[in-house]
Amino acid sequence: MTRFAKSALAALISLCTPLATSLGFTQAVHAADLSVYSDEDSGVCGEAWVLNKITSRFSYQVRHVPHLPDVAITDFRRIHQHRYLPASEQWPIGRRYCGATVALSDGRDRTIWYLIEEGQGFASIGDNVEFCVAGFDRWMVYNGRCRVLR
Repeated sequence: MTRFAKSALAALISLCTPLATSLGFTQAVHAADLSVYSDEDSGVCGEAWVLNKITSRFSYQVRHVPHLPDVAITDFRRIHQHRYLPASEQWPIGRRYCGATVALSDGRDRTIWYLIEEGQGFASIGDNVEFCVAGFDRWMVYNGRCRVLR
């Protein structure tokens, strides 16, 4: 990388940091984020940033997908990790498959399946979360009954 490109990248990062902080994107990236997690570390599925991202995206989904009931996620229960595929030479992205039961604002409980992809966040910074709430995948994005994320 040329000296100009390095300085331009550094300037861009320094300009974006205050903006990201003011918008609430305060998740820091540490060297430990690049390490491989062990199977015993199932706490990632229940971290606040993961559950907040799911809650926010679910709220957006019920407002913008036709014929979905206007409900919100009020609580997560029985959070568990049921599969972990670590990053390797053949599979460069580590994936955690998680499940839980969500309580909705209409009083019903639904099963939720979600996937945390390591290093696949915006611009490859942080992790990405994909989720599927049973009965809310109207366009079959995750196949029937959220099969893709199970």
